[in-house]
Amino acid sequence: MQGTVDGFSYGLVTPVAAFLMACLGAALGLRCTTRSLRTRRTARAGWLALGATSIGSGIWTMHFIAMVGFSVEQTTVSYDRPLTFASLAVAVLMVGIGIFLVGYRGATRMALVTGGTITGLGVASMHYLGMAGMRFEGEFEYDTITVSLSVVIAVVAATVALWAAVSVHGFLPSLGASVVMGVAVSGMHYTGMAALRVHLHPAAAPGAMGDTPTSLLLPMMIGPGCFLLLAGVIVLFDPLAVTDDGPGHRPGHDPRAQNAPIPVQRRRTASRTSAGGEYGQPRNR
Repeated sequence: MQGTVDGFSYGLVTPVAAFLMACLGAALGLRCTTRSLRTRRTARAGWLALGATSIGSGIWTMHFIAMVGFSVEQTTVSYDRPLTFASLAVAVLMVGIGIFLVGYRGATRMALVTGGTITGLGVASMHYLGMAGMRFEGEFEYDTITVSLSVVIAVVAATVALWAAVSVHGFLPSLGASVVMGVAVSGMHYTGMAALRVHLHPAAAPGAMGDTPTSLLLPMMIGPGCFLLLAGVIVLFDPLAVTDDGPGHRPGHDPRAQNAPIPVQRRRTASRTSAGGEYGQPRNR
C-alpha cells in the first residue's frame, strides 16, 4: 500500500527554521575555518575542529528540524536513537576530514576537490543514515536519479563552501557564502525527500509506536543547539574570527603591530676631520 507523505505538516515553519539553522552552522564553520588560516599551526587544529563540529551540527539540526514536519498519514513515525546520533557523528567526522584537508593543504585545486567531495558525501550520508533511523510500519523506496542529484548538490555545495572559507575575505561576503551554503544544503535535503516513496505493510494502521517525531527530535536537538550557541559565543569574542584582515594578512602575524610606533633613529653626530673641521665644512685657514 502506498503511503501518503506530508513533508510540510507545519507549513513553512519547519523549512524556514531548518534553513536558518543550516545558515548558522555554515557561518560559524566558515568563520572558524578562515580563522584557522590566520593563526599559528599549533592552534589551527582547534579552530578546524570547532568549524567541522559547527557545520556538522548545523546540518544535522537542519535535517531533523525539517523532519519534525514530516509525517505519513496512514501510520505513526518514530526514530531509532542510536542511528539518529550516528548520523550526527558521521556528519561531523566527514566534514572534519574535508576541512582539515583544506586547512593544512591550502586552497589548492586538489585539496578543494577532495575536501569538498568528502564533505559533500558526509552531508549526504548524514541525510540518508538519518532517514534509515526512521521506524514505521512500512519501508522506503528511493528514485535513483533524484538521489544522485541530491548527492551532487551536496558535493558542489561543500566544495564551494570550502573555497569560500579560504578565498572570500570580509565578514559580509563570508556571510553571503554561508547563506548560499544554507540554500544548497536545504535544497539537497528536499531533493532527497522528493526521491522518497513510502510503501506500507498491509497490516499497518495508525497507532502509537513510541515517541512522536516532535517529542523525540526536539529534546535530541538541545545538545547540538547548545553547542552552536557556544561556538557562536567563541567566534563573537574573537576579533579575527569576525573581522577579516584580507588576503594581505599573514598566518601568525599580529595586525596590531601595524599600529606600533616606529622607532626613531638617532641622527649621527657629525664626525670631525683630522684638521679639526666638521665633516663636509670647509676648514679654517
